[in-house]
Amino acid sequence: MHGPELLLLLVGALLVTAVAKRLSAPAPLVLVATGLAVSFIPGLPEFALEPELILVLVLPPLLYSAALDSSYHNIRANLRPIGLLAVGLVVATTVGVGWVAHLALPGLSIPAALVLGAVVAPPDAVAAAAIGRRLNLPRRTMTLLTGESLINDATALTVYKVAIAATLGTTATWVDGTRTFVIGAGGGVVIGLAIGVGVRWLRDRLDDGVMESSLGMLVPFGAYLFAEELGSSGVLAVVVAGLYIGHQAPKSSYYTRLQDTAVWRSVDVLLESFVFALIGLQLKNIVLDVDITPDLVGAAAAVLGATIAVRFLWMYPAAYIPRFLSRRIQEKEPAPGWRGITVLSWAGMRGVVSLAAASALPHELPGRDVIVFCAFVVTVGTLLLQGLSLPWVIRKLGVEGDEEREDALAEAQVQHAAAQAAVKRLDEVIESGDQTPDHIVERLRVLAEHRGNAAWERLGRQEDESPAASYRRLRRTMLDAEREVFVEARDEGRIDDEVLFRVLRELDLEEAAISRE
Repeated sequence: MHGPELLLLLVGALLVTAVAKRLSAPAPLVLVATGLAVSFIPGLPEFALEPELILVLVLPPLLYSAALDSSYHNIRANLRPIGLLAVGLVVATTVGVGWVAHLALPGLSIPAALVLGAVVAPPDAVAAAAIGRRLNLPRRTMTLLTGESLINDATALTVYKVAIAATLGTTATWVDGTRTFVIGAGGGVVIGLAIGVGVRWLRDRLDDGVMESSLGMLVPFGAYLFAEELGSSGVLAVVVAGLYIGHQAPKSSYYTRLQDTAVWRSVDVLLESFVFALIGLQLKNIVLDVDITPDLVGAAAAVLGATIAVRFLWMYPAAYIPRFLSRRIQEKEPAPGWRGITVLSWAGMRGVVSLAAASALPHELPGRDVIVFCAFVVTVGTLLLQGLSLPWVIRKLGVEGDEEREDALAEAQVQHAAAQAAVKRLDEVIESGDQTPDHIVERLRVLAEHRGNAAWERLGRQEDESPAASYRRLRRTMLDAEREVFVEARDEGRIDDEVLFRVLRELDLEEAAISRE
């Protein structure tokens, strides 16, 4: 893919994403559908999917950004079910889909069929998470979806390499693959933690928000490449580094946190728009590369059905059997409801990693074109079939998070304690001999009390505007008026742009502070 084609794809993908967001539609699904629709337009450049571009330049930053936003505590608390999904389900999908593929495509050897199973094994939670956030899925369900997507790529890529080696007749065995996975996973965790600690140490000493964010942007690529170079899992290295740095983010400066949030949200939108549009645009290339027959279409449909079915067949036993066998699990973990398990089972959409893995297959691999075609059918089929119907499934089953009230109560309690601590600290400073004028001290005291009461007001008032909300609304109006005066002064030549930009940043930071919820 050359520069002009890449730029055209990025611009087009962002435009489609903007329209989808304006219409409150799931952008990933709209991008895939649009890509499918325009892939056969005459004269359109060829947008070939380049595996190295995806696996080295796209996957690491997306995983890192997701890890930064993930809760270390929630993932640790749900590590057992996440492991069953990210490791156990990936292996089960590889075997189950491989068996069905071998039956449906007799010309495909068992090792080659297992390659196909490994290619389609890891779900991509981007589309599912976007829908889940919009429909307020329970927090534990979102944690399982996110945690699975952070780790399952490492499992799938390891199984994928072993299956390729078996297909090509090299000496690799499943025992070797298991040993490689264990060593690679352990190495990835250690490398990721070491990089996370090192980067955190450096950022603490830079004391420069721009430099800290710039260094942070190098982390996913450095962690991935360094780990892969040492024979470890680059995916796990990126995830662990992201989890550690994200967990330590509250200790950074406010400037770094604001800047990191803006940078990585922009990166997410750009890369996610790019990859989902690229998925749809592969239709033309794949159709031209394989001899499509009714038997092949039927076999691909069987593989798609098996991919969806294996997730259901795994999910229910994995949720209930361990609880039945272990009293410790019963005491430690909340009982899973069948509705939540059904939503998780239906949220197994595949993404660009499956297509990238299929495209990266050696050309001498027997059945390569068939594997690529089936991987495309599974990826697009799950995105459109499950993605479009997932909101209906969630609403029909009534799966909705009930944490909002609990969160509001917990926030109000802690915010009250924080306000008291702030006032106490203020009193200590004043008593130590600080010469701050009384009216400034009183203003600070009122501000602390306002913040302490705001959470209780939000908790108690559901329909009427609370005093805190009135304060924010009126303060925004005042800030807008101040901006207008400074912009007018700049336009009239009374102040320089540098003065305007400095004042605008101060006003923007204040508005960000009062709009934090």
